[in-house]
Amino acid sequence: MPAGPMDGAPAAERAHVTIRGLSKRFGNAVIYDKFDFDIPRGKLISVFGPNGCGKSTLINMIAGLIPINEGEILFDGKRLNEIKFGYVFQNYREALFPWLRAIDNIEYPLKVMKVPSAERQARSEKLIAHLGVKIDLKRYPYEMSGGQQQLVSIMRALIVEPEILFLDEPFSALDYEMTLFMREQLQRVFQETGTTTVLVSHDLEEAVYLADRILLLSRHPALVADFVHFDDARPRTDETLSGAEFIRVKAHCLEVFQREVRKG
Repeated sequence: MPAGPMDGAPAAERAHVTIRGLSKRFGNAVIYDKFDFDIPRGKLISVFGPNGCGKSTLINMIAGLIPINEGEILFDGKRLNEIKFGYVFQNYREALFPWLRAIDNIEYPLKVMKVPSAERQARSEKLIAHLGVKIDLKRYPYEMSGGQQQLVSIMRALIVEPEILFLDEPFSALDYEMTLFMREQLQRVFQETGTTTVLVSHDLEEAVYLADRILLLSRHPALVADFVHFDDARPRTDETLSGAEFIRVKAHCLEVFQREVRKG
């Protein structure tokens, strides 16, 4: 597994997702060229890098939302169609079905899977209780705040009990107050479930604050510029932002990012 100079743990971590020889082109633009990477199990990974480097493209290829030109992606040796995964999109307004109540949006994947109604209800009630959700899920999406809608999106992704959760800049469409709220909700979800999570972020502070590992990408064709460990205790709080380790890791990530930007 790629590891950077900030890596504090020499022992290799167990890979959950194995990426080998990944190549992707859009027209004449080569976004990835024989890209190799391992995503460790049970960690929250942030993906960060210069604009247009292929952050969202990477998780979209892993999640099977866009095709790859070459390469192989395996999940504990399995193919994508053999596992369960969850995906949370950036635009919550387009991701939720406006004609369904929030609770029905959450249960929708189970309905597609033909899970009986009683079991769908039992699983949604268990998830709601597990996460301590207090909002009224009988309302429709348009009756809810942006943060509440995105929380519903995350719960919909979790209802299938995914092996891996993908989030593509899930807070970028929210105002600052809702962003802070959702960062704490995501932390809670991760602590409660331990689900391997891959988060694309355009905000370096957020990328470091939320993550166990930060994948820093170069300009395309994207390479691993660094893979940085941040092992502060959870839950992360306001005090985390002024802690010596956070400041050190963020400064290192910024240095790597600026180096890659200058190459362009």
